[in-house]
Amino acid sequence: MLCNKKQLYWLWLSVFAVLLDQYAKYLTASHLYYGESIQIFPIFNLTLTFNKGAAWGFLNNAGGWQVSLFAMIAIIFSIAIVVWIYRLPMEKHWQACSLSLILGGAISNLIDRFAHGHVIDFIQIHYHHWYFPNFNIADSVITIGATMSLILLNLNRESNER
Repeated sequence: MLCNKKQLYWLWLSVFAVLLDQYAKYLTASHLYYGESIQIFPIFNLTLTFNKGAAWGFLNNAGGWQVSLFAMIAIIFSIAIVVWIYRLPMEKHWQACSLSLILGGAISNLIDRFAHGHVIDFIQIHYHHWYFPNFNIADSVITIGATMSLILLNLNRESNER
């Protein structure tokens, strides 16, 4: 189980996630005004919002210091994830995939923080008068990657118990 630089090829998935998210944010920000909403489906809108906080608007109105804090956290975690991927054995390709998704989402939101001072969110899911906090593609790939990691962790634990 030697670590292999070939695991770093998974970083192309991170690059794809960044490009997809940044392009979607560019299109949204260039076609919608802040707060403007376009219904796509009865439960799905495109609504341009900005988030200076963390997930789901946590600390969004904290006064600005949180932008630097979350940027530093994203940088530290991004470096740790690249090192983790590099050290993974070759047979751990699903783990490399999940970590690459998390990395891509983190980097894309980090780009927003540096470029705009906030993260651009535009996906709005709702049902009647209940609205889930707005999010973006980067948030989605982070969630997918984290879910994959939890599933893999559980599968590895079960196989070790046998």
